[in-house]
Amino acid sequence: MKFTLSWLKSHLDTDASVADIAEALTDLGLEVEGIENPIEKLSAFTIGYVESAEKHPDADKLKICQVATKNGPTQIICGAPNAREGITVVIASPGTYVPGLDITIGVGKIRGVESFGMMCSEKEMELSEEHDGIIELPSGDVGQTYTDWLAAHDPSKVDPVIEIAITPNRPDALGVRGIARDLAARGLGKMKPREVEVIPAAFDTDLSISIDDDTRDGCPVFTGRLIKGVKNGPSPAWLQDLLRAIGLRPISFLVDVTNFFTHDLNRPLHVFDADKVAGNLKVHRAAGGETLTALDDKEYTLQAGQMVISDDNGVQSIAGIMGGLDTGCTAETTNVIVESAYWDPVQIAYAGRALKINSDARYRFERGIDPSFTPEGLEHAVRMIVDNAGGEASQMIVAGAVPDVSRAYKLDAKRVISLVGMDIPESTQRQTLTALGFRLEGDMAHVPSWRPDVQGEADLVEEVARIASLTKLQGKPLPRIAGVPKPVLTPMQMRSSAARRTAAALGYNECISYAFIDKQAASLFGGGDDATMLENPISSDMSHMRPGLLPGLLRAAARNQARGFADMALFEIGHAFQGGEPGEQHLQVAGILIGRTGPKDVLGESREVDVYDAKADAEAVLSAIGAPAKVQILRGGEGWWHPGRHGRICLGPKKVLGVFGEIHPKILREMNVKGPAVGFVIYPEDVPVPKKKSATRPALKSTDLQAVERDFAFVVDAEVEALTLVNAAAGADKALITDVRVFDEFIGGSLGEGKKSLAVTVRLQPVEATLKDKEIEAVAAKIVEKVTKATGGTLRG
Repeated sequence: MKFTLSWLKSHLDTDASVADIAEALTDLGLEVEGIENPIEKLSAFTIGYVESAEKHPDADKLKICQVATKNGPTQIICGAPNAREGITVVIASPGTYVPGLDITIGVGKIRGVESFGMMCSEKEMELSEEHDGIIELPSGDVGQTYTDWLAAHDPSKVDPVIEIAITPNRPDALGVRGIARDLAARGLGKMKPREVEVIPAAFDTDLSISIDDDTRDGCPVFTGRLIKGVKNGPSPAWLQDLLRAIGLRPISFLVDVTNFFTHDLNRPLHVFDADKVAGNLKVHRAAGGETLTALDDKEYTLQAGQMVISDDNGVQSIAGIMGGLDTGCTAETTNVIVESAYWDPVQIAYAGRALKINSDARYRFERGIDPSFTPEGLEHAVRMIVDNAGGEASQMIVAGAVPDVSRAYKLDAKRVISLVGMDIPESTQRQTLTALGFRLEGDMAHVPSWRPDVQGEADLVEEVARIASLTKLQGKPLPRIAGVPKPVLTPMQMRSSAARRTAAALGYNECISYAFIDKQAASLFGGGDDATMLENPISSDMSHMRPGLLPGLLRAAARNQARGFADMALFEIGHAFQGGEPGEQHLQVAGILIGRTGPKDVLGESREVDVYDAKADAEAVLSAIGAPAKVQILRGGEGWWHPGRHGRICLGPKKVLGVFGEIHPKILREMNVKGPAVGFVIYPEDVPVPKKKSATRPALKSTDLQAVERDFAFVVDAEVEALTLVNAAAGADKALITDVRVFDEFIGGSLGEGKKSLAVTVRLQPVEATLKDKEIEAVAAKIVEKVTKATGGTLRG
């Protein structure tokens, strides 16, 4: 949306500068995109007087002029046909930038004669398209700046042009008067009255306008007046200057009037040549297939349902978008029908997009103009036409009725604080709304018809805050209740988050699958009974609630293997179901590893994943969710684990925190998964909650004393589990022993049948003083004693 400063001042009585107006507009939500101020680019040009003009000796069309300038007598070479002695001209001295030529004037020689400047035309100064000769001023003082002369004699040429961006919710700002209203409410001036003196009807016309019943939802009101005896021609200079300033080309007075009111009062209009209209006008919906050559000289094929205006000969205008060429005004037009109607925004938008027509009328109608202003807007246009082009007007012809858009909302002064945090007195709020055109009756604010965007009490608050300026809003902390607030997340939610981060960090990809699986897969993992069967499943592959997360992960692995992905690491966090009743479900964290540990590498080792990979990842996830460091690894897992290659992670024989191991080959065959495949399942709900809750980590325990490691090898029966030996060695001295690891196993040889050798490393970490040999030997003796007692083995010699 473009407008000039003088145009704005025709509605707003203000002394504010362009900079102040631009700042206020942006603050009001009408963002200024640019300002074109001719004074800035013309300030270096001055006035001169041609004292003499002689023919150039080497060029017939050039003249050597002696010009009086602010710097004294100056010689300038000029080729303009009107360059002569005794005229007042505009001078560009050396160093002046000429915008129309995009050059900076310097001192130069033209055909051997020096020239110290330039006498300018209007096109070279971007004042108009006139370039047949240099500017001739009727008067002017030598040395006076040209901008000062224009301000006194032709101010329209130095009128700043302001361009603003209009958001879709502010159609009222698509007219200069609407912009002035916002600035007046801000306090940058006072609104000027804009009443219209209605032209009395000079005659009665038989012309009628009708609206089809099926079109009244799109055109509730249509008004028009017939004017006879007008004289069309060029518009007055002031009107042409305004239109050129905003980028419109003046065409003829009757057309320029409609463009003027479109931008001035946001009232799109259309003028028909009455002599080219056959019969009466009718507003109706197109049947589809009709064609119309519009004012842009393009032919459009109408679609069924689009609104049009027709006479007895057919379609003459695309309603609310563009008129037809056949009934358009020309220089010979003497009788006109001036139209002012209200069109439904949604239907105009649909038609405009379908026909791919962009016009100022469509742009405004599809955003919603003031329906109540329809008759008054017509009277403004008729008054201007009669005053400038003559003629006599008929009575107003009205079809339909102005739609009732009246509405009111309660003004609650306290809501400004609760919604935007600004403390604005109620009297100021009421004054603001009144200045914006709202009508206040008690605590009810009646919305003006030109503000379709105001649809509730919160919008009243927005208007008050917008005018007061949101830049005055000061940040204030929200009130806080004394003490530390309770955590928002539950312990299981926090554990799930920690497990998810840890598994992802270990290289696993998360799967999110349905909680429903097929009966076959459910049966393989201890489910598939009637208690978990769905009454109305989505499909046969989703007939039962899942008994665990492993079936879904294995199904995902099979799909990936079928597409050529052999190596993968997948995990999922979700609930498994033992029954169909509430509470018969528990949270699980499950992961699987399939294939090899990595690609083949000359510097590294690529091997098949094994049970220890799953054990390490399970322990990492358990550690992340806060499980105790000391646990037991026991046998006795479910049947879908390999009987000799799995382990239960327990706190005692009954408290199971998770299971890890190799998936049974039979399960892999049933689920079409190519092994090897290992995995783990963790039960976060079974991990004990710490007795002492703290928001901080425990203090770091460290020591500067050197640790000591000792190796032991024991001969035990082949059936003795390594864990039994490790636990016995660790229990020999719980204060000093921090770690026991198995590093070797030997079977056969001189040990005999049914025997094996297990070698362990025991790490001793002193806390108070460095260990002496006697203390180390004492601990070693306890280790041998404990292991011998627990396993029946002997220390290997």
